[in-house]
Amino acid sequence: MDSGKGAARPNAAAAVTPAGAGSSRKRFMVVAGVFALSWILYIDRAAISSAKGPIASELGLSDQAMGLVFSAFVLGYALMQIPAGRFADRWGPRIALAAMVASWSLFTFLTGTISSLGVLLVVRFLFGVAEAGAFPGSARAFYNWLPPGERGIANGILFSGAMIGGGVSFPICAWLLGASGWRTTFYLLAIPGFLWALLWFVFFRDHPARPVVQEVSGSAAGMSFGQVFRSGPMALAMIQYFVGNFTFYIGVTWMLPYLTEHFKLSATEAANYATAPLICGAVANWTAGFIVDALYRSGHRAWSRRLPGVCGFLVAACGIYSVSLATSPLAAVVGFAVAITGVELTISPSWAFCLDIGGKSSGGVTGAMNMVGNLGGFVSSNAFPLLNRLTGSANTYFYTAALLNLVGVACWIWMKPRAARSRRSQTNGSAPRANSE
Repeated sequence: MDSGKGAARPNAAAAVTPAGAGSSRKRFMVVAGVFALSWILYIDRAAISSAKGPIASELGLSDQAMGLVFSAFVLGYALMQIPAGRFADRWGPRIALAAMVASWSLFTFLTGTISSLGVLLVVRFLFGVAEAGAFPGSARAFYNWLPPGERGIANGILFSGAMIGGGVSFPICAWLLGASGWRTTFYLLAIPGFLWALLWFVFFRDHPARPVVQEVSGSAAGMSFGQVFRSGPMALAMIQYFVGNFTFYIGVTWMLPYLTEHFKLSATEAANYATAPLICGAVANWTAGFIVDALYRSGHRAWSRRLPGVCGFLVAACGIYSVSLATSPLAAVVGFAVAITGVELTISPSWAFCLDIGGKSSGGVTGAMNMVGNLGGFVSSNAFPLLNRLTGSANTYFYTAALLNLVGVACWIWMKPRAARSRRSQTNGSAPRANSE
């Protein structure tokens, strides 16, 4: 991955030269590196769900208290999205990602040391703060290294790593919890992150030796921070990401406890069941990435983002609603798998959309979308136990999530990257580029 040019930034003229992005091997290594990052990120993130039982038992915590623990992470994660993304834009993904991964690995380790609810809430909040820049920082690395026609599958690979990490986390943590207890589990899970941070800092460089061709004229400057929140297409992008995370977060917070308690499963049985939906999500990320890039190259550039988004939310609505009808753990897991598959079909187009309109501000723009999206995760983490307690049934949550997914469909129908670019180009005094709708 080392281009031999350190972290030096190309000038504006170089950013549009036909030199290309450097060798395919180095681009592959960049994508492989962030794939490993997302894998580690979700193993560490999902571990708290697996350890919910022993932590709650030892510390005497109720489901509502554990809901606060889950949401403390999401709150820190959401609030720091924009600052972390802007940090990656300012200092480059090399320094930013190495620092963030080392930091969240430290807080993973510290999770194993806590002895009270208050300290646990603080540590999980700071863990969320540390993880916040992982995906915006990765997006900036993709913008620097990959041409637009390769970013769909790259985003698919990145987020498939998250799904695989979350999926394998359940059986790995079940084994570690049984073998060594929950405290030692968190100590051990911190090690891979520290190793990744060291290797990334040593071998990665912020830019390839020969800069990427940016196909959209005027996009290099990207949106200003103020334009992000004045843009109609960006507002729709943030709303649909809120919706997607509302459904997705059930998969890494309450799905495992729900399967265990509702269907009276053992920890190992529930962990094996809970792995399947996240693996399906990984496959969906790859699928969406291929669709995005294929449609983009065929000239249907707006539809390369819109079509997977619309179809994904329709699938997610059907899947999460079907969980309310399930009478067996297998039927419930199938419903969760369909829902998470649908939501994950929307991820690659969402991030590609932000890269389209974000340009050199891609870290901040993707951070804004991810911030609002993870507020959806924060709401979801608290809504599940709250609605269950208020109505006496978890089905109320599933009905709510299904309706929200239909809102996501509407957002994608109206999201038009050309409109966002046109508004930005007029502000910058340049003409918008024609795009196939």
